[in-house]
Amino acid sequence: MSRLSNSRSSRKPLLCYVTDRRSLPGLVPETLPAALLQKIEQVASAGVDWVQIREKDLTSRELAALTRKILQSARASSSEGGAVRILVNDRLDIALAEGAGGVHLGEKSLPVEEAKRLVLLASPRSPAGAGFLLGVSGHSLEAARAAEGSGADYIFFGPVFATPSKAAFGEPQGVERLGQVCRAVAIPVIAIGGITVENATACLDSGAAGLAAIRLFQEAPDIPLVVSKLIG
Repeated sequence: MSRLSNSRSSRKPLLCYVTDRRSLPGLVPETLPAALLQKIEQVASAGVDWVQIREKDLTSRELAALTRKILQSARASSSEGGAVRILVNDRLDIALAEGAGGVHLGEKSLPVEEAKRLVLLASPRSPAGAGFLLGVSGHSLEAARAAEGSGADYIFFGPVFATPSKAAFGEPQGVERLGQVCRAVAIPVIAIGGITVENATACLDSGAAGLAAIRLFQEAPDIPLVVSKLIG
């Protein structure tokens, strides 16, 4: 597994597009897979660092096929700064089988320690190898500390601001709590939940190593412009 730096001094903030093909605007179900691939090509070309495939309604076969297509598309459309890293939400088996760059685990997913064991077992046979990332979602200071203690490479913390996709996780945490979490752990903390161009700087100033979002990238008419504003 890879270890990431939590320092913002040496690099631009990490940017992660979290997919949700069903909320792509103005489309019918038959056109969603192609539209999602096009969106990922756009964010990869614009310089977004990570794409998290979060399509929980798909069967295992469908998700594996989609992941394969996304990996092929991402390799062809990444910016000159390097290939976009593809993460798979929750499904470690599919991430390893398809050679993705990591898996993102929810608080109720497979424990990080068990995921690490399985990755190490699979590494001789998997394209993922030593660069594979294990990330988790956390919604409290205690969860962030537990993630670090278990060996996670990074944590998504939120919701920082109000957002429909994270309403189930309660009231927004706010930038003050985000800052507390960033100071409490050494692994990178990625802010998520209601992130906009206008409030992104407050998250980064609080110590976040990066920003993750659905709507920020998915609904942007000009993704390169959004990326340029976020990285300052």
